[in-house]
Order: sequence, then structure tokens, then C-alpha cells
Amino acid sequence: MQNEYRQQNKNSNHIADFSIASSDFLSSKNTTKSHFFLNSNFDLNNDFFDESNIKLNLENVTNDEYLKVYKIDAFTNKTNGGNSACVIQLKTWLEDELLLSISKKNAVTETAFFIFKDDKIHLRWFTPDIEMDLCGHATLATAHYLNSILKYPKGLMKFETKSGEVTVDYKNGRYFMDFPSRIPVKSKLPKLISDSLNIQPLEVYKSRDYLLIYKSEEEIKKIKINTDYFDLINLDPGGVVVTSKGTNSDFVSRYFTPQSTILEDPATGSSHCSLIPFWSKRLNKKHLTSLQLSERVGEFECVNNSNRVTVIGSAVTDSQTTITI
Repeated sequence: MQNEYRQQNKNSNHIADFSIASSDFLSSKNTTKSHFFLNSNFDLNNDFFDESNIKLNLENVTNDEYLKVYKIDAFTNKTNGGNSACVIQLKTWLEDELLLSISKKNAVTETAFFIFKDDKIHLRWFTPDIEMDLCGHATLATAHYLNSILKYPKGLMKFETKSGEVTVDYKNGRYFMDFPSRIPVKSKLPKLISDSLNIQPLEVYKSRDYLLIYKSEEEIKKIKINTDYFDLINLDPGGVVVTSKGTNSDFVSRYFTPQSTILEDPATGSSHCSLIPFWSKRLNKKHLTSLQLSERVGEFECVNNSNRVTVIGSAVTDSQTTITI
């Protein structure tokens, strides 16, 4: 069944027409030549790369008028766990307004768009509201797409991003992401954020995000946000992390973004750029485990390096759709 919709970005006269055909493709291996691949030669079981020179075979990539959208759950080993991201491969970049319009319609926390150019993978991330400087779970989802769908022949994946080069290595069913370390410093909590919290933190730190330290995991679970106050402050592209020592992990956290379509992020890789160096120093540990206590729960393994951090997680493919623009 096809659903059609027409969407106009409020900040642009650009109108995007989308025609979507959905597939629960994982349930059957016989879907690879059906209508939702627009009768292309795309085959889930074939590589997209020429084995002789490891270059993208563009004949197998659908024209940008037709975009395949993969929904992938990151920082989990089961569907409907962790954090969902949509991954879309492009031949060339579309207009930013159109990328944002697609992200809004996808209605997940992040949509990752990437292209192959000059033997590099160029990666960008969009929430339904803005373009992000860094996104962990959508990077993990993109790496999973490359590994499981494109059968990417190199173990190490190198991405060019707004935050510089980000690498992801795939080993034994897990993805090892190398991110910049963002060490938080002591800070003062803005009154609007303080007024929005039902429980006040013991300590306040700041990097890209505000890092609020609490007494226990139970307090983290009980945190509630009053959006009447919270949405009066703009932290783009950052948010608010609440964190404490964990009961069954080294530390736990939750992540909230003011003025956002989605208030609580289910599993946030980029927040661990600050969480890892903070808890590594406090607990005097280099290797740590982390749980993000959203309803879907995110599971992380972490390594603190000198000026970088390693965020380790798993991912599963949830579904696939094709859109016509």
C-alpha cells in the first residue's frame, strides 16, 4: 500500500512531494526485487562495491528522486530498543530545506544522510528541527547500514562530519565509535532549567550539554521536566543530561532537549563525549558501562582515551521504506 503526502517547510517556499511504500523486508528474503525497490537491480545480498577497487557501484544506487530509507535501532540488540535513526544514502547533497523536511516526516530523533565522495563517506545528521554537530546513535545506525546492507568491504569506516573525522570499527558484532572528548567544566545552572526540574542536582557541569549530577539512579528515574519553563531556553545544538552512579552499570543517564519535537532522547551517543571523561575521572576507571534510562533503554560500553572517547554499541535493522521526492 502506498501513502502520499505533501509537505512545505515553514521557512522555505520549497515543497516536497513524497510517495512512500513500506516494507517489512526483514521477514522475507524475496522482497529485493519488489515494487518498493522501484524495480532496480538492488539486491540486499549483493555488495555495492567493485571488489577490484572497492569503489561504489552507482548502477545499484537508486537515483535521488527515489530514496531508500532504513530505520535502524542503535545501542540495542533488539528491535524497538535503544534509539531509532533513519539512514538515507544520497548520490549528491540535496537542499538543506529538503533534508530537514524528510527528517521531520521520518519522525525519529535523527536522520543520517551520507554520500560517497573522493573515497570518503561524508555524513550529516538532522533532527526533526535542526542539523546536529554530532550524533552517536545515527552514526552507529549508518555504520550498521554500511556493514549489513551495503556489505562494506573495509572493517574501519571513516566519516567526514561537522565534528571532524569520526571512525567506526566493526568487531565481533559490535561497533566501536571514536569520538572527540568533551570534558565538562563546573558551571551554573540557568534558572529556567532549574525551575523545570522536579529534583535539583548536586552538581552542575557544562560542555556542549549541561551535565547535572544526582545522588542515585532512583533520582534519575524520577526526573520530570516541566516544559512550560524548559522550552523557554534554547541550547541548540545541546541539551541537558541528568546522570548518577549506576546500580547495574558504572553510570546511568537521561537526555532532554528544550524546544524539541522529541523531548527525551532514548539513547544518546554524543552525550557520552562528556559523560565518559567525567565518570572515568570520578570512578578512576578507563573502561566503563552505561545505561540510558529511557523507556527503550540504551546500552553502552565506553573507553576513556587521552583526548578521544570510544563508544561501543550494537544495532539492528527495523524496517525499510522508499520515498519519491
